[in-house]
Amino acid sequence: MGQSWWLQQLAGVAAVGLWLALLAAAAAWIRRRHLEQAGSDHGREWSRKLVHIGTGAVVPLAWLLGVDRLIAVPAAMAVTVLAAINHRFRLLPAIEDVGRHSYGTVAYGAAITILLLAFWPQQAAAVCAGVLVMALGDGLAGLLGARFRSPSWQIGEQRKSLLGTATMALVSMVVLLLLAQGPWPAPAPTALVVIALVATALEQVAWVGIDNLTVPIVSAWLWSGWR
Repeated sequence: MGQSWWLQQLAGVAAVGLWLALLAAAAAWIRRRHLEQAGSDHGREWSRKLVHIGTGAVVPLAWLLGVDRLIAVPAAMAVTVLAAINHRFRLLPAIEDVGRHSYGTVAYGAAITILLLAFWPQQAAAVCAGVLVMALGDGLAGLLGARFRSPSWQIGEQRKSLLGTATMALVSMVVLLLLAQGPWPAPAPTALVVIALVATALEQVAWVGIDNLTVPIVSAWLWSGWR
């Protein structure tokens, strides 16, 4: 581990840290702007989903910049601990301001940490598959499902909509099919469709944010097993 290695890792960590800081700042701005509008509750969901979706870019960015396992895993652990502290004390309410009891942000960080431990960097594509399905599929499903009316149903304390569920399935398929075009081993197209459908089914069970843990881990595990 020479000087060039350390410089590369420092650059990677700095880029990821800067991206997360920009996400947090943007989320806080969106929340504050909407709170200034009397009777508007949209800012809470938009700010939280911005962080949810934007966090998905962290793994591809770390892969692109060559962040080593020795750096990536402790960094993910640290971010997960910070997320747990923020969940407890609401230091950054724009990240945790959700109108229900949820550990989703902590589960999201834990899922990324587990995936890094299991697959990084030899199967970085599997990590990206799990994280991007959760970030883009679930994130956009939550936004569109809440924004536009469609037939819905109740699972526990969670209400799921036809539009949100369809968005989750479609976006997950697109993400996986695009990721499979890269120069790395990938599952067959039919297997990718199955992975997307499994992720969509897991997203239906979102009790206290558990889908933020199950969707990325199972999606990445299936990608790894079927590549």
